[in-house]
Amino acid sequence: MLCQERTIKIFRMMALLSLLSALSGCSTWLGSDFKNPQVELAKVEIIKARLLEQQFMLRFRIDNPNDHSLPVRGMRYNVHLNDVQLASGETGGWLTVPANSFDYYEVPVNTNLWRHMKYIVRLLEKPDRPIAYRLDGELKVGMWGGRRVHISQNGEIIPGTLIPE
Repeated sequence: MLCQERTIKIFRMMALLSLLSALSGCSTWLGSDFKNPQVELAKVEIIKARLLEQQFMLRFRIDNPNDHSLPVRGMRYNVHLNDVQLASGETGGWLTVPANSFDYYEVPVNTNLWRHMKYIVRLLEKPDRPIAYRLDGELKVGMWGGRRVHISQNGEIIPGTLIPE
């Protein structure tokens, strides 16, 4: 009986120490030395393009400037090509970006661009001409609530690089 009580006490002590060590790791994600990750739209891959439904894979590059790994717990996004909304939504996929490194976060998107078809066809008539894009949203980082990092980025994509030959 005494041995069983002692085992329970040891188990409780180990559980408490594990919890405290896990929480100390969270403080680095929430501390004042935390640097916001940089997020950019690296690639838009066309999966299927039908008349009333288009499927894309958006690939975001996440750069982690911190000295510790960065858990990403999801993303809220809104992507425009010129003034046309390509996609918006929220994803809950998890990814851990290594310290002082980068990784890619892929988001599958289904959309219907039918009402913008004439405009998009005009954009694609010159596949070497860049198309401006705008990315707005939030990146959810850290554990157990963590933090939300605002994303706002502008750039260009070249349609010719997206269309398979």
